[in-house]
Amino acid sequence: MSVVRPVFAGQLYMITRRCTQREFLLRPDEETNNAFIYCLAEAAARFGIDVILPSAMSNHHHTVVFDRHGRIIEFVEHFHKMLAKCLNAFRGRWENFWACEPVSLVELVDRIDAIDKVVYAASNPVKDGLVDTVAHWPGVNGTHALINDLPMHATRPAFFFRDEGPMPAEVTLHLTIPPELGDPESFRRAVRNGIAAVEAKHKAERARTGRGVVGRARILRQSWRDSPTSHEPRRTLNPRVAARSKWHRIEALQRNKAFVAEYKAARRAWLAGIPVVFPAGTYWLRRFAGVPVAATA
Repeated sequence: MSVVRPVFAGQLYMITRRCTQREFLLRPDEETNNAFIYCLAEAAARFGIDVILPSAMSNHHHTVVFDRHGRIIEFVEHFHKMLAKCLNAFRGRWENFWACEPVSLVELVDRIDAIDKVVYAASNPVKDGLVDTVAHWPGVNGTHALINDLPMHATRPAFFFRDEGPMPAEVTLHLTIPPELGDPESFRRAVRNGIAAVEAKHKAERARTGRGVVGRARILRQSWRDSPTSHEPRRTLNPRVAARSKWHRIEALQRNKAFVAEYKAARRAWLAGIPVVFPAGTYWLRRFAGVPVAATA
């Protein structure tokens, strides 16, 4: 049995998912960018998810969200399913689009952790030596929309969805800074300053080493069948919690550990036919088996 996790309403996450074999299946182009925003916006509206920032690289994406209603699992499932089907149709592919490893859902404990991950996701193209500034990345990156409080628009991809089908003809994605994160202007300012610091750091590093960036033109010329030549580290840690505060991180880890212990005990009793109430945060068995779950404290 895989390690279970509690799912509560009102949590922040950074979602990360990689393409199969690290292929450039999300390589930027007009159709791919539009499909990503369309599927993300439609899924967010369907499940009531606040999208704070999306960032799609050529072979993976990072998306920071606020799950107001405890529907993060349904959202991730639907978004990734629809985007995979859509882009497979566009590429003429039939095999799996995403890597077989589980989706990474990292819980962000505090406001500063949300800022850190938004900066990380936004500046990924700079950190990886692809472009010199975030603004030069030709793929989906919500930085400009977030900082300037602008909507992101997309139209229904005609190469997959039916004109007479139930999917909307157009969607608008409003990047949201939830009230739970405090003053939106100070949040935007912190993100802007964080990105500027990353850009300055890597500019200085390039000046010191003489190393350049890949550049927009070469990125747009890459084949979606290609993949990086570097080797990806294997068997590394797969964190579920991110917290700059040591004590908040320890508290979150202990809370999750206690949930797992309670869940396993309840599951053993349930399988033995003993009436039991599962701990608050139980998701799969509540959704698919209708088990009783304790109320959230």
